[in-house]
Amino acid sequence: MSHADHSTVESLWISVALSFVAILYLHRWLRLTLLVPGSVKSWRAWSFFVGLLLLRFGLGSPLSLLDHDLLTAHMVQHLLLMTLAPPLILLGVPLKLLPQRPARGPVERLARLLRLALVRQLGRMMCHPALGWFAAAAALVVWHIPSIFMLGLRSRTWHGIEQASFLVTGLVFWWPVVEPSRSNLKWPESSILLYLFLATLPCDILSGFLVFCDRVVYPVFLSAPRSFGLSALEDQQCAGALMWTCVTVVYLIAAAILAVRLFFPHRSEELSLSQFDSERSAMRTHPQKMGAA
Repeated sequence: MSHADHSTVESLWISVALSFVAILYLHRWLRLTLLVPGSVKSWRAWSFFVGLLLLRFGLGSPLSLLDHDLLTAHMVQHLLLMTLAPPLILLGVPLKLLPQRPARGPVERLARLLRLALVRQLGRMMCHPALGWFAAAAALVVWHIPSIFMLGLRSRTWHGIEQASFLVTGLVFWWPVVEPSRSNLKWPESSILLYLFLATLPCDILSGFLVFCDRVVYPVFLSAPRSFGLSALEDQQCAGALMWTCVTVVYLIAAAILAVRLFFPHRSEELSLSQFDSERSAMRTHPQKMGAA
């Protein structure tokens, strides 16, 4: 089967999977909104769906048809999976949107407490800013080493692992930024501004190398069909400039939003803790209306 045929089949399965996720999310959001009107803002739902749409573009056609011919198309995939889709998806899934099953018996209550303890411990590890920074930086650097980059181009399996690693590390990286109050930080939330600044350094180094290098780093693109009138070196420079610009702009926007939230906390539109507790109580008193999604 040709690369184009593989990409078409994968694109179809990805569309089906993401459509299923979107339906489940919409079902849960509508039920929660009907029970507690306004508890989950509509902009969060839009954020989630836009994130899924960007994920669809990053994983499916037409980008998947060009990623073997253009480094720029490959870079667009990476940016969608790691920089753009993860924060939008995380913004669309507040904790109160997750299913809340009432524990009816002592055994169920004990099991729930144990699960919560394990989840919280795992959450402390996975959502630690240090892990998010190193995981994202490692995924970015390792997958752009020429020999490993070529492995991802030659093997459909390794290409899938590459894409999954970008998405997972993107989610881990963005969690402390999107939900700093839920990340068990041991330092002020303002440190996330430094976190974002330091995260630009690996991207700046890699993109600067691609832009200013006077040779083609990935020789496979020398023999690829030329698209849009770009030579292999021009394609490489375009890919590097795209990453440099996109990452800088997105991180600056995130830092600006975080700064506004830090300096003007009274303008936050999120519900207070007491309101959140009352909503959870309301959900528990209506178990027939709030089954798991």
